[in-house]
Amino acid sequence: MTLQRRTLLFASSLASLVSQAAQAPATGAASTSENTSARAARYLRAGGCVIIIRHALAPGTFDPPGFALGRCSTQRNLSEEGREQARQMGGWFRQHALVPSAVHSSPWCRCLDTARLAFGAATPWDALASPVQTDAATRARQLQTLQQALRTLRADKGHFQAWVTHQFVMTDLAQVSVASGEALVVQANAHASGAPVVLAQLLLT
Repeated sequence: MTLQRRTLLFASSLASLVSQAAQAPATGAASTSENTSARAARYLRAGGCVIIIRHALAPGTFDPPGFALGRCSTQRNLSEEGREQARQMGGWFRQHALVPSAVHSSPWCRCLDTARLAFGAATPWDALASPVQTDAATRARQLQTLQQALRTLRADKGHFQAWVTHQFVMTDLAQVSVASGEALVVQANAHASGAPVVLAQLLLT
């Protein structure tokens, strides 16, 4: 075989390997996403856990000065994209034939709207309220309430709850940062003093 032919064959093989390597991450990412979604659904079906969801897209960072909980017009609210995202969240649960035994939400409008668009109804729960601008003692009490609820729910096999809340609450409880519309499947630790266990983290849209 001539040197020129060997050079051409080597170049062709190298190009093929580069092409395969470029395609591999996209395929792997899709597979990982599907596996995470299926795993989350399996945990929820088994019950004894909670899926905690950060509210859908709401432009901005904090609420305007002087906002009031009873008046959505004074708060940071879902955008149209956020409302569609919330509907898609509900579609994920329908796709997997999953129905929460209860849906609880922070009393903030962007959380209630997310929960109602996704599930049809929700019960406001102060334990899921934003801890921003609250004192340390109040924040600690909220966290303790959520931890106790997780411990109680651990024994409720075959059932799960859905909680819709804020980034700060999810970080306090699970020590995980999430995006808008992202969810954590969480279960109380088998040891009473242990931190909650994050079983899965996924986007519901």
